[in-house]
Amino acid sequence: MKRISYLLFILLLAATGCGTKANVEGSSESEPPPIKVIEQQNNMQTEMPNDFNFIVRYGYGEAQKNEINTYEHTVTKDLIVKGTATANITFTPEELKSIYEKMREINIMGTKVLAPSTSNCGVIPYNEDSWEIRLNGETKSFTWSEKHCELTNDAKQLLELRTYIQHLVEDKEEYKKLPEAEGGYD
Repeated sequence: MKRISYLLFILLLAATGCGTKANVEGSSESEPPPIKVIEQQNNMQTEMPNDFNFIVRYGYGEAQKNEINTYEHTVTKDLIVKGTATANITFTPEELKSIYEKMREINIMGTKVLAPSTSNCGVIPYNEDSWEIRLNGETKSFTWSEKHCELTNDAKQLLELRTYIQHLVEDKEEYKKLPEAEGGYD
């Protein structure tokens, strides 16, 4: 008799615990529960460190032929059907400080969510950036892409940062002397 009572108790417990979804006000089956955002402490110092350098490679999919490289003071431009062209370009101290400050504002050395939580579609070609950042003896590398049609907030911030840096580069005479790109990506 004890075994039957014990078995009934377990079945009752399982039935109530695995039953229907609780009807919580404001929730629906199509909406996931809200995600709590935990603020990260920004450990980046206010002053730009002496070893601050970065490389950002960007382009379409695996063809990340554009590159801005402060380690080697070079910029490489994707000319598409004509290959690539490289120029020696150095940022001014003021430009580097402004780039560093923008990186600090988005806490670039903190944890980043770069992949969307869902991937309902795929596009070709898609934009993709790869970063390597060095400061205070630490190097951080990461990649984001538009392959799944959506960008996370962190990826959008990185795109804005790269666009800002790209505009600084495009204003330099050395870059303006590079050949124009021909063709396009399908």
